[in-house]
Amino acid sequence: LGPTTVVCLILNRTIGSGIFVTPALVLHGMGSVGGSLLLWVFGGLISTCGLMVWLQLGLSLPLLPTGNDKMLRAVPRSGGEKNYLEFIYRKERDEPKLLVKSMYGIAFALIGNLSGNAISFGIFVMNAAGYSPAPKGPVIGLAIGILAFTVLLHMVSRRAGLFLNNVFALLKVTLLVAIIVLGFLKAGGVSLGGKPKATSNFDANESFRPGAGEVPSVTNSLVYVVYAFAGFEQPFYVLTEVRTPRKIFPRYTLRTMAFVITLFLLVNVAYFCAVPRDTPALNIQRNMAIVFFGHVFGDDNEAAKRVMAAIIAVSISGNLLVMTYTASRVKQEIAKEGILPWSLTFATSHRTPWAWWKGRHLAEDDPTLEQSPMAALVLHFFTSTLLVALTAMLEPSSAYSVLVTLYSYVINILIGFFTSLGLLYLKFKRNRNWSNPNFNPPFGWAYALVYCLACAFMLVAAFVPPSDGSPYTNAAIKLPWYVVPAIGLSVPFWGIAWYLGL
Repeated sequence: LGPTTVVCLILNRTIGSGIFVTPALVLHGMGSVGGSLLLWVFGGLISTCGLMVWLQLGLSLPLLPTGNDKMLRAVPRSGGEKNYLEFIYRKERDEPKLLVKSMYGIAFALIGNLSGNAISFGIFVMNAAGYSPAPKGPVIGLAIGILAFTVLLHMVSRRAGLFLNNVFALLKVTLLVAIIVLGFLKAGGVSLGGKPKATSNFDANESFRPGAGEVPSVTNSLVYVVYAFAGFEQPFYVLTEVRTPRKIFPRYTLRTMAFVITLFLLVNVAYFCAVPRDTPALNIQRNMAIVFFGHVFGDDNEAAKRVMAAIIAVSISGNLLVMTYTASRVKQEIAKEGILPWSLTFATSHRTPWAWWKGRHLAEDDPTLEQSPMAALVLHFFTSTLLVALTAMLEPSSAYSVLVTLYSYVINILIGFFTSLGLLYLKFKRNRNWSNPNFNPPFGWAYALVYCLACAFMLVAAFVPPSDGSPYTNAAIKLPWYVVPAIGLSVPFWGIAWYLGL
């Protein structure tokens, strides 16, 4: 994989459903336009600190005995934070404990998927077909269908999956740029048949007008923003497939993250150029992108809103495509540790049907590059559909909220907390063979400290009950507010139970 694919992995994972849906929730949670914009900036900076943590660890771990002298040297490999946690939380001069492998492995094997986005895909497809609200049965069927399609695509051809990843990334960036242009045209007074511009959102007295903004709502809003920016980890999951990662990663991942933060902030500004803060439709639909198109082209222009819903569905499918590719590789690495049933089966890659066909009919044979973890892809599909099934009793919008919050709480925040805390430990524990990391930026410890504190705040504050006017109340998500964070905190104990054979 080259720089272009690395950049597109981040873009395709980051630009999913979050930037289209989340701004409405963040606006209601923060209670003001200015507050919501500041939260997007803050969330982007937190995610950048997370990227700096991953760069410091990902390019320097694991340490393995190599060469004739059998000295410990950095041999970066795929798997992401799995490798970092195994190295950090172990006894000195001892092999990583099976307990740590089980705690991370079971958590990622079960939660490391985008089932919530698959449900969101089903919702937007039904919206594009003219159904609002979307009926539950077809949404579930479409969610399982898109999960099956992405898995089968990566099984059939690795190169086709990567090519589509790059195409989707380009299309999604183009879509966001189009939204920015439409918003700024609206602010400039250009009429496209919609409602008057909403530049009063940026007035000094209006922008920070007091609203909700209490701690639970701010915390939940930040969780959604962090989820929207979650994508910087993707190249680290497939690091061994990247050409010269020590040169490519620091340069291109940081630039891509800066580009995404700028793009998301401008998209939010564009939304608020057209959609007033107190728009009633945001309370009903809570889908900023579709409400935005309604204000730009007119609420009676159903065709424009349905086209936007279809475009968002396509965007989400690209999001699922990249996560299927990277997460299946992580699950393959987990299987290599021997903690899953039939570990050898899940750990083995096989030549793709497309590679077999080319080798037979076109005299092209490249078995090394055209292999896919077939069984790990099946495992990914099974765990993804399992989460869809477990939330099937909820309304689709509530199921989306639950699964997105659970993923963000466990994969982004809980694992992010222990990973950044571990880097701080390595920085100040001089006898852990960490004196010469391959990526050692100035004040490297500060990035880990900021990310660790931010994750700790979100872990704890999620247990503070929201007020009645919050978009995160029991009535809004159809579940008690403490259920999702409680399940999230219990996930590491699933690994302990697995380790103990319970």
